[in-house]
Amino acid sequence: MGSDELEYLKSLVAKLNEKITALEAKATPALPTPAAQLRTILIGPPGAGKGTQAPRIKQEFCVCHLATGDMLREQVAQKTPLGVTAKKIMDSGGLLPDDIMVNMIKDELENNKECKNGFVLDGFPRTVPQAQKLDGMLEARKEKLNSVVQLQIDDQLLISRITGRLVHPASGRTYHREFHPPKKSMVDDVTGEPLIQRSDDNVDTLTKRLSGFHSQTGPVVDYYKAKGLWHGIDAAQSPTVVWDNLRKIFVGKQ
Repeated sequence: MGSDELEYLKSLVAKLNEKITALEAKATPALPTPAAQLRTILIGPPGAGKGTQAPRIKQEFCVCHLATGDMLREQVAQKTPLGVTAKKIMDSGGLLPDDIMVNMIKDELENNKECKNGFVLDGFPRTVPQAQKLDGMLEARKEKLNSVVQLQIDDQLLISRITGRLVHPASGRTYHREFHPPKKSMVDDVTGEPLIQRSDDNVDTLTKRLSGFHSQTGPVVDYYKAKGLWHGIDAAQSPTVVWDNLRKIFVGKQ
């Protein structure tokens, strides 16, 4: 083989390697830099659509969804030190100290790989002191919130939404008698197992919960408004429109 031919083949191999490297770089999405991460809070009354939108945010932006109620139940079920302490307090009818909740979130941020690109927080903070403690914890991690989004909806519309809600207990899939009925009455589309209506999805319980939510959340919303982080979205619109509005906020904030 002549030296010219050898040189030609070498240059061909070099070009092929360059092409492979370029294609691999395109195929591997770059991890967001800390400045481009998404750290957001979803605020909204029960039934406003947090459970619909949060998984979508998680999927689209590759962040973890921290629903504090679910996290707490998991810690109690796993009998972690935090879960054991929390259970004792709850069993005695006490309120959990804010530090327990913030440490639970901190634990997820440190140990849950899904949280490396950021998080969507759902169900916390409920009070201004909790919001301040959350800020302090994030500050210690050299992080801060990008946005706080409130899903806003009229109470009466919410009550009609929730009292028609049906749930598949094993998966958490939700349906609605009127707006999103299952293919077969009272049966989950995927597994064929029975659906239930939650015992607290009734008008009296909801009215009390909504009243508590508004009185508690008002000051938290004002706290984040003062920081310039708050965004309001009309949650009475279709889930697709709500998602489009959410996405605009997150992309703009990154």
